[in-house]
Amino acid sequence: MSQHRRRVPAQKVRQRRTLTVAVTAALAVVSAGVGLGLWATFSDGGGGPAGAAGRTSEARSAPTPTGERSPAPSPTRSYPLSEAPRTIPAVRAHTPARGPGWKPQRGERVVVNDADLADEGRLIAGELGLTYAGEKADVRPGDVRLALNGDEGADPESYTMTVRGGRVNISGPADAGVFYGTRTLKQAVRGGGRAPEGVVRDEPAKPVRGLSLDIARKPFTAGWIEDRVRELGDLKYNELHLHFSDDQGFRIESSTHPEIVSRDHLTKAQVRKIVRLAADRHITVVPEIDSPGHLGAVIAAHPDLQLRTARGTAVRGAIDISQAASARIVDDLLNEYAGLFPGGPWHLGGDEYQALLYSDPQASFPQLATAARKKYGSGATVADLATGWLNDRAATVRAHDRTPRAWNDGFFRDTSVQPAKDLQVAYWTGKEIGARPPTQYLDAGRKVINYNDEFLYYVLGQPQTFVYPTGQRIYEQWNPRVLRGTSAVPSRYDGQILGGTFAVWCDIADAQSQEQVAAGIRMPLRATVQKLWDPGRPELSWTQFRALADRLG
Repeated sequence: MSQHRRRVPAQKVRQRRTLTVAVTAALAVVSAGVGLGLWATFSDGGGGPAGAAGRTSEARSAPTPTGERSPAPSPTRSYPLSEAPRTIPAVRAHTPARGPGWKPQRGERVVVNDADLADEGRLIAGELGLTYAGEKADVRPGDVRLALNGDEGADPESYTMTVRGGRVNISGPADAGVFYGTRTLKQAVRGGGRAPEGVVRDEPAKPVRGLSLDIARKPFTAGWIEDRVRELGDLKYNELHLHFSDDQGFRIESSTHPEIVSRDHLTKAQVRKIVRLAADRHITVVPEIDSPGHLGAVIAAHPDLQLRTARGTAVRGAIDISQAASARIVDDLLNEYAGLFPGGPWHLGGDEYQALLYSDPQASFPQLATAARKKYGSGATVADLATGWLNDRAATVRAHDRTPRAWNDGFFRDTSVQPAKDLQVAYWTGKEIGARPPTQYLDAGRKVINYNDEFLYYVLGQPQTFVYPTGQRIYEQWNPRVLRGTSAVPSRYDGQILGGTFAVWCDIADAQSQEQVAAGIRMPLRATVQKLWDPGRPELSWTQFRALADRLG
């Protein structure tokens, strides 16, 4: 799901193979008298057990008279066996070795085997104080080499990081994986002073790892959002979901309907900058214009579109979906923002349409009942009309090559009109009227994204029954199969669960400043991505994990 800029989509991988230094390293080992058996697992293709945490020896080679550092000594049994780098999320596998590891020194280079890795190379070079030397075929002592390896069958977010012979080689089938390898290198150096000798082989368990921000109720600044993007990138998240339209505000500049835009909003130039920054970190920005509920900001400028009961009572936030003008204005916005938000997923909302919370929607809203029968036949209901509305909006974004998503309470029981088969389910609650257990969506073959409000909802002001989630509770009790409440669905559904998203909702917008929000979500974000990268029981205790997060910054 990772968004790719400049070139082919994330799912497509390069054909070109990278040149590695495996032969050189093996010869060096032989010349040092170390048996090849020690290195037999160090090709880019094998696997190995994860090691325990720790730091390697600080031994490094001395500078030559010319000022250039001589090659690091070949690993010998005088070095302890290396331990896995400590990172968040933890690496999935590390093959240990004996050697000094690698630490950055001024004048050392970052080189790439493909110009498409220039952004990744420049970023890690700047972060570690190295020189970005561009596309090079030669290999020098101290180099960090980034390479596309052409492995078409591999997860495009996977990577291998080999530390050997005083050098680092990070390779992957696509630039996303190589980028994640640079995040591992950065954290290893920051947390332990150096990257340990050996081979890391790593990939995420889940393709969707997201943060959702409600910027409609609370207008976060562009700079604050950019800071979150940088944080997400270092943690190997790959989605930022922006909920920017609701009853309280519409927060992005619009050319088709400027009348609906709130005073405090992001300009399109600011959004483009956020999207570019996110793309550089392989994060897709997923937009959400929620409908047919939560449209109060649109209705404020177009009161004629507000849903009213048979008695004429206005229904807060709900648009009248029996009117053609309602569909036109929402489609205008969806089409307008398609050019602003490149990438695959698009969140359509669909939740909490107030008409369906009435005991008898057909009697309470005769205009909706009439429209339903006219469009779908004599037995059609208001729920059928709402389902058709969601399908029509899905068709609008699908025309822009987007994959539509909707909240689980936008899918209704026993309707004659069925939701489009490609609609992904953002499952957030089982508390709403008419909500269905997650297994019903999974049994229907749908793809599901975990937004479990029991663990992953950070709701400002803690209204109703919400409490601020803690990283410890997520770390110790949640995993992607825990979709509703605290119980996991059976493991047979695991492949349909695309991942999860930690969500910030601003119901009481002034309850926290944006700085307090950043501090409050810091550890929950780290715990969430750990369980999305590897849903198994973590090796570290919560106390150790928290201490590691503090060390990594």
